[in-house]
Amino acid sequence: MSNFHTIFEAAIQQLGGREAVQKLLSVGASALSNYRQRAQIPAAKRAKLEEALAAKGWHLDLEGLQLTPLSQARQQRILLLITGGIAAYKALDLSRRLMDRGYQIRGVMTRSAMEFITPLSLSALTGEKVYSDLFSLTDEAEMGHIRLARDADLVLVAPATANFIAKMAHGLADDLASTICLATDCPVMIAPAMNPNMWAHPATRANLDILIKRGAGLIAPEDGDTACGEIGTGRLADPQVIISAIDARLARHSAGADSPLQGKHILITSGPTFEPIDPVRYVGNHSSGKQGHALAAACARKGAKVTLVTGPVHLADPDQVEVIKIQTAKQMYDACMAQLPVDCAICAAAVADWHVVNGGQQKIKKTAKGTPQLALAENPDILASLSQHENRPSLVIGFAAETENLAEYARAKRARKKCDWIVANQVGGTGEAGVFGQDSNHVTIIDGDGMQDWPRASKKEIADKLVQKIEAWFHDHKR
Repeated sequence: MSNFHTIFEAAIQQLGGREAVQKLLSVGASALSNYRQRAQIPAAKRAKLEEALAAKGWHLDLEGLQLTPLSQARQQRILLLITGGIAAYKALDLSRRLMDRGYQIRGVMTRSAMEFITPLSLSALTGEKVYSDLFSLTDEAEMGHIRLARDADLVLVAPATANFIAKMAHGLADDLASTICLATDCPVMIAPAMNPNMWAHPATRANLDILIKRGAGLIAPEDGDTACGEIGTGRLADPQVIISAIDARLARHSAGADSPLQGKHILITSGPTFEPIDPVRYVGNHSSGKQGHALAAACARKGAKVTLVTGPVHLADPDQVEVIKIQTAKQMYDACMAQLPVDCAICAAAVADWHVVNGGQQKIKKTAKGTPQLALAENPDILASLSQHENRPSLVIGFAAETENLAEYARAKRARKKCDWIVANQVGGTGEAGVFGQDSNHVTIIDGDGMQDWPRASKKEIADKLVQKIEAWFHDHKR
């Protein structure tokens, strides 16, 4: 039984058993079985589960795979930056719920935020002094903006206006809140709230892209009626969604604090590539990208800087990961080469071996001439190129999907590509044996020490186990 299964079952027992949890989450028995099988719970259901456990005195950490009494959990400090917007009033309820969760809250308000709520309201709620003035001699003597920036486990900007997001993206520091964002060395999370048109504006999207690439966590706004009377995306996320995101981010930050991967740049490829035949058709494969995306998330949890180059998939982007989306093998090759140098490369994508050289610029029509003859040419070899590049990563890992002679073909691939490890799996069967699109995997690791056969497990658990092996390699190869 996996650690996730153990923790999930323990949580169920604390809440009174399966029927009680089914009622709490408004789901059937099959849904609980799916959560257990996939080692994953939808965000909204997870938030309900965590809230119910907290009410019973338990802290559930599914990222760190722990269920601990709240009395034993270390009280962590969140520095809450409240910026000016009608959603500022929601920061009071958010503060209360964060405190109920066991967090200690210290508030900082911008001048425009004080047009909506008063510092006294926030101070009375949190029991802490609220700071607002960068040039206050009293505040500087008592705390100082640098200490405010450093004396926290996490900085949360909620609500974050379009104006403040722009300040953060461009490094402006003209008030206390924006100065803290520049001076802090702890994780930063942003919960935007604004008019739907402002949220969708290219300038706002570009500014958010900048912040995400720098490591800031985004808690996306929700759809619905906004204060300005328009309907669309822009409402501040539900408090429980924000709290769950904070729990997960702090768990990742804690897990990565002592990891050899902290600060390492890891390049990961994921998903299939699509090679066009014409504007309508393509040559592709059945890869879902689940294993590559799980690896990206696992590396990010260990504090690595992760760049994920992914083909077309139906998966959410992993949190705290720079994602580059491509279609063809040539685009994936170019994106990977542009990232060098990196510390580690993991080629988990199912890259097409060939592309069509005589495809049509318009849709190819059926004619009396019969079936068109497609000419194929070989695509660039990404794994071999990374393994033999002058800026070769310290550790290069490839994947091999085979339908027969798994060990023989995987060993030959490792030698031919000159990579360090090959992660091999058998594909082409039915059900779980098919691997492609499934939530579990059965892999064989081939490296310089021989061959290790890992039992079937969820792709998340395979990712975690492979990352542990990568951690051990970097620990043993310290420079």
